[in-house]
Amino acid sequence: MEMIADILLIAGALGAAFYCFVLSRRLNRFTNLENGVGGAIAVLSAQVDDMTKMLAQAQGTASGSTTTLQLLTERAEDVSRRLELLVASMHDLPEGNAKTHGTHAPDHMYQTDEPEPDHATQQDHGANNVSQNTDPEADAPASFRTRRTWTQEAAE
Repeated sequence: MEMIADILLIAGALGAAFYCFVLSRRLNRFTNLENGVGGAIAVLSAQVDDMTKMLAQAQGTASGSTTTLQLLTERAEDVSRRLELLVASMHDLPEGNAKTHGTHAPDHMYQTDEPEPDHATQQDHGANNVSQNTDPEADAPASFRTRRTWTQEAAE
Protein backbone atom coordinates (compact mmCIF):
# COMPACT_ATOMS: atom_id res chain seq x y z
CA MET A 1 0.00 0.00 0.00
CA GLU A 2 2.84 2.22 0.68
CA MET A 3 4.11 1.71 -2.78
CA ILE A 4 0.82 2.71 -4.39
CA ALA A 5 0.79 5.85 -2.27
CA ASP A 6 4.36 6.68 -3.35
CA ILE A 7 3.49 6.14 -7.03
CA LEU A 8 0.45 8.39 -6.74
CA LEU A 9 2.53 10.97 -4.91
CA ILE A 10 5.20 10.91 -7.64
CA ALA A 11 2.49 11.12 -10.39
CA GLY A 12 0.90 14.10 -8.62
CA ALA A 13 4.29 15.81 -8.31
CA LEU A 14 5.03 15.20 -12.01
CA GLY A 15 1.57 16.55 -12.96
CA ALA A 16 2.11 19.66 -10.82
CA ALA A 17 5.57 20.14 -12.38
CA PHE A 18 4.12 19.81 -15.90
CA TYR A 19 1.31 22.25 -15.00
CA CYS A 20 3.87 24.77 -13.62
CA PHE A 21 5.98 24.40 -16.78
CA VAL A 22 2.98 25.09 -19.06
CA LEU A 23 1.84 27.96 -16.86
CA SER A 24 5.34 29.47 -16.92
CA ARG A 25 5.47 29.38 -20.72
CA ARG A 26 2.03 30.94 -21.00
CA LEU A 27 2.95 33.66 -18.54
CA ASN A 28 6.13 34.45 -20.51
CA ARG A 29 4.13 34.74 -23.73
CA PHE A 30 1.51 36.84 -21.96
CA THR A 31 4.04 39.38 -20.66
CA ASN A 32 6.15 39.40 -23.83
CA LEU A 33 6.63 43.08 -24.84
CA GLU A 34 6.71 42.39 -28.59
CA ASN A 35 3.44 40.59 -29.24
CA GLY A 36 1.79 39.81 -25.93
CA VAL A 37 -0.46 41.72 -23.60
CA GLY A 38 2.60 43.46 -22.17
CA GLY A 39 3.24 44.97 -25.60
CA ALA A 40 -0.37 46.06 -25.83
CA ILE A 41 -0.13 47.66 -22.39
CA ALA A 42 3.09 49.43 -23.37
CA VAL A 43 1.49 50.74 -26.59
CA LEU A 44 -1.62 51.89 -24.72
CA SER A 45 0.53 53.62 -22.10
CA ALA A 46 2.41 55.53 -24.83
CA GLN A 47 -0.90 56.51 -26.45
CA VAL A 48 -2.23 57.77 -23.11
CA ASP A 49 0.89 59.94 -22.73
CA ASP A 50 0.45 61.33 -26.25
CA MET A 51 -3.23 62.04 -25.64
CA THR A 52 -2.40 63.82 -22.37
CA LYS A 53 0.06 66.08 -24.19
CA MET A 54 -2.43 66.75 -26.98
CA LEU A 55 -5.16 67.53 -24.46
CA ALA A 56 -2.93 70.05 -22.67
CA GLN A 57 -2.09 71.66 -26.02
CA ALA A 58 -5.78 71.78 -27.01
CA GLN A 59 -6.66 73.39 -23.67
CA GLY A 60 -4.01 76.05 -24.21
CA THR A 61 -5.30 76.77 -27.70
CA ALA A 62 -8.89 76.89 -26.47
CA SER A 63 -8.02 79.34 -23.70
CA GLY A 64 -6.21 81.55 -26.23
CA SER A 65 -9.20 81.41 -28.55
CA THR A 66 -11.50 82.22 -25.66
CA THR A 67 -9.46 85.31 -24.82
CA THR A 68 -9.43 86.45 -28.44
CA LEU A 69 -13.16 85.83 -28.80
CA GLN A 70 -13.85 87.75 -25.60
CA LEU A 71 -11.85 90.75 -26.85
CA LEU A 72 -13.64 90.66 -30.21
CA THR A 73 -17.00 90.44 -28.48
CA GLU A 74 -16.19 93.48 -26.35
CA ARG A 75 -15.15 95.42 -29.45
CA ALA A 76 -18.36 94.39 -31.21
CA GLU A 77 -20.43 95.54 -28.25
CA ASP A 78 -18.65 98.92 -28.27
CA VAL A 79 -19.28 99.32 -31.99
CA SER A 80 -22.90 98.28 -31.47
CA ARG A 81 -23.35 100.98 -28.83
CA ARG A 82 -21.83 103.58 -31.16
CA LEU A 83 -24.08 102.51 -34.00
CA GLU A 84 -27.13 102.70 -31.76
CA LEU A 85 -26.17 106.25 -30.79
CA LEU A 86 -25.65 107.20 -34.44
CA VAL A 87 -29.00 105.71 -35.44
CA ALA A 88 -30.70 107.44 -32.54
CA SER A 89 -29.08 110.76 -33.52
CA MET A 90 -30.21 110.25 -37.13
CA HIS A 91 -33.83 110.03 -35.93
CA ASP A 92 -33.47 113.46 -34.32
CA LEU A 93 -32.44 115.16 -37.57
CA PRO A 94 -35.00 117.13 -39.64
CA GLU A 95 -36.17 115.38 -42.77
CA GLY A 96 -36.45 118.33 -45.20
CA ASN A 97 -32.70 119.06 -45.58
CA ALA A 98 -31.49 115.96 -47.45
CA LYS A 99 -28.80 116.67 -50.02
CA THR A 100 -28.08 113.09 -51.03
CA HIS A 101 -30.36 110.26 -52.04
CA GLY A 102 -32.29 109.32 -48.94
CA THR A 103 -29.71 110.66 -46.48
CA HIS A 104 -31.18 113.02 -43.94
CA ALA A 105 -28.37 115.21 -42.63
CA PRO A 106 -28.27 118.86 -41.62
CA ASP A 107 -26.84 121.44 -44.03
CA HIS A 108 -23.81 122.18 -41.88
CA MET A 109 -22.61 118.60 -42.51
CA TYR A 110 -22.01 119.48 -46.15
CA GLN A 111 -20.43 122.87 -45.67
CA THR A 112 -16.72 123.22 -46.34
CA ASP A 113 -14.32 126.04 -45.63
CA GLU A 114 -14.32 127.07 -49.29
CA PRO A 115 -17.17 128.97 -50.92
CA GLU A 116 -19.14 127.12 -53.55
CA PRO A 117 -17.78 127.97 -57.03
CA ASP A 118 -20.02 129.32 -59.81
CA HIS A 119 -21.09 126.84 -62.42
CA ALA A 120 -20.08 129.29 -65.16
CA THR A 121 -16.57 129.56 -63.72
CA GLN A 122 -16.28 125.80 -63.59
CA GLN A 123 -17.20 125.49 -67.25
CA ASP A 124 -14.58 128.07 -68.23
CA HIS A 125 -11.77 126.28 -66.46
CA GLY A 126 -12.76 122.83 -67.76
CA ALA A 127 -10.31 120.06 -66.82
CA ASN A 128 -7.99 122.47 -64.97
CA ASN A 129 -10.50 122.82 -62.13
CA VAL A 130 -8.79 121.08 -59.19
CA SER A 131 -10.06 121.47 -55.66
CA GLN A 132 -7.63 123.18 -53.30
CA ASN A 133 -9.10 121.40 -50.27
CA THR A 134 -6.51 119.12 -48.63
CA ASP A 135 -9.05 117.20 -46.53
CA PRO A 136 -10.39 114.38 -48.75
CA GLU A 137 -13.30 113.77 -46.39
CA ALA A 138 -14.65 117.34 -46.61
CA ASP A 139 -16.33 116.61 -49.96
CA ALA A 140 -17.54 113.16 -48.90
CA PRO A 141 -21.22 112.61 -48.08
CA ALA A 142 -22.06 112.48 -44.40
CA SER A 143 -22.57 108.72 -44.46
CA PHE A 144 -18.94 108.19 -45.55
CA ARG A 145 -17.23 110.48 -43.08
CA THR A 146 -14.98 109.10 -40.41
CA ARG A 147 -15.28 109.61 -36.70
CA ARG A 148 -12.44 112.16 -36.82
CA THR A 149 -14.44 114.37 -39.18
CA TRP A 150 -17.54 114.17 -37.00
CA THR A 151 -15.62 115.17 -33.89
CA GLN A 152 -13.91 118.05 -35.71
CA GLU A 153 -17.25 119.37 -36.93
CA ALA A 154 -18.76 119.04 -33.48
CA ALA A 155 -15.91 121.10 -32.04
CA GLU A 156 -16.49 123.92 -34.60
